[in-house]
Amino acid sequence: MTCSTWADRTNGMTVLGIRVHPKDNVAVVAADTKASDLVRLDDGSEVRAVEAIPRGSKVALSSVACGEAVIRYGEEIGKATKDIAAGEYVHTHNLAR
Repeated sequence: MTCSTWADRTNGMTVLGIRVHPKDNVAVVAADTKASDLVRLDDGSEVRAVEAIPRGSKVALSSVACGEAVIRYGEEIGKATKDIAAGEYVHTHNLAR
């Protein structure tokens, strides 16, 4: 039997995602994330990254339509400037404050 360590999981297919508030539609990834990596939250929910996301950056937990609010800390941090798919990197290229 082989037991995986946290390092094995972050170098493989699963990365920790941190959602601060239940209303949040984004989470922060705790490690550099590659496209197709699984981002798992502490409540057991998961989203698959659709592109590379740098450690400490936001990943969309659900689809956000252009013009809709992006929510972090339970508060609006900006509006989507284009449609954002679940698993997509959320940053200044698709978010306006």
